[in-house]
Amino acid sequence: MYLTAETKKSFFAEHGKNDIDTGSTEGQIALFSFRIKHLTGHLKTNKKDLATQRSLVRLVGKRRRLLDYLKANEIERYRSIIKKLGLRK
Repeated sequence: MYLTAETKKSFFAEHGKNDIDTGSTEGQIALFSFRIKHLTGHLKTNKKDLATQRSLVRLVGKRRRLLDYLKANEIERYRSIIKKLGLRK
């Protein structure tokens, strides 16, 4: 399986406050980014998988909403997570 409990803990430990705080915005954005990369790779080989395509679009929307929230409320945290994950060029 590509996403285990240990993988999730490492994302929240690295990007969030600690590995127990799963509600941190930065941790959720990092986890969504990992899942988006995985689904994008899957769709490159399975072009007709419409269910995966729909879930990818939903994940991108969730990440976008979280990034908009962070940008509106705490711009420094927004800039740091964008830089860490390399989302903007």
